[in-house]
Amino acid sequence: MKKIIAIQGAEGSNHHKVARDFYGEDIQLIECMSFDTLVGSLLDKSANLGVMALENTIAGSIIPNYALIDNNNLHIIGEEYLNIHHHLMALKGQKIEDIKEVWSHPMALLQCKEFFKNHTHIKLVEDVDTAEVAKRIAKENLKGIAAIAPKIAAEIFHLAIIEDEIQTIKDNSTRFVIVQTNEPSINKEVNKASLKFQLNHKRGSLAAILNVLSDCKMNLTKIQSLPVIETPWKYSFFVDVTFDDYKEYQKAKAIIEIMAEEFKILGTYKNGRI
Repeated sequence: MKKIIAIQGAEGSNHHKVARDFYGEDIQLIECMSFDTLVGSLLDKSANLGVMALENTIAGSIIPNYALIDNNNLHIIGEEYLNIHHHLMALKGQKIEDIKEVWSHPMALLQCKEFFKNHTHIKLVEDVDTAEVAKRIAKENLKGIAAIAPKIAAEIFHLAIIEDEIQTIKDNSTRFVIVQTNEPSINKEVNKASLKFQLNHKRGSLAAILNVLSDCKMNLTKIQSLPVIETPWKYSFFVDVTFDDYKEYQKAKAIIEIMAEEFKILGTYKNGRI
């Protein structure tokens, strides 16, 4: 069955690149201009898989996406870490001197701010999505307009790259997760898990959970807290752990289930950094 994958953004975006890296080019895309729309397409069965950015080395965690995954009972079945590269692209035959405006997502513009200090003739214009702008430039034959987008967008829409790697910070990486509504069967390759739990206000309750993870040879790679809505000063903890022995993971899971409140497994999958 052909994979129907919902992505945030348009064809040619980083979300599209992750979908293609994971499942190849024989996929059907559903382009969503927001993560809420993406989740909606999974819930109404328009898509059977979704790609969601979850954290970035510069911007940090994308907090609302943790809540979207949790509140809609989505299952994380995989992850990918993608180095983010920003390229300046326009219609073929143009040079940077010909460009009057650059349209792109606010985050992309911000991450390339230093580059444009040397090109003061260019006006920066915020837009909805990096790849969608590239698509519009090609479709409407917009001269004097450039986009900041991934290289994949230039390939798809036959644009010329005027300047490569214009981001200020060169080491910029985003973690994406693959999600679905159905609970997957566990395969032997899994070595990472995303967990969610709440704790009471007893002193040392979080430390006790962390000790369990350590005792069961879990490596804590991420911990993120979110407030519990309508319960002031109570928090849910979202934790990522890696492990070598699935039996040790099962042991840790059984103990935490007893110790914690509202314990939930968001996903068990293969570590994308290996």
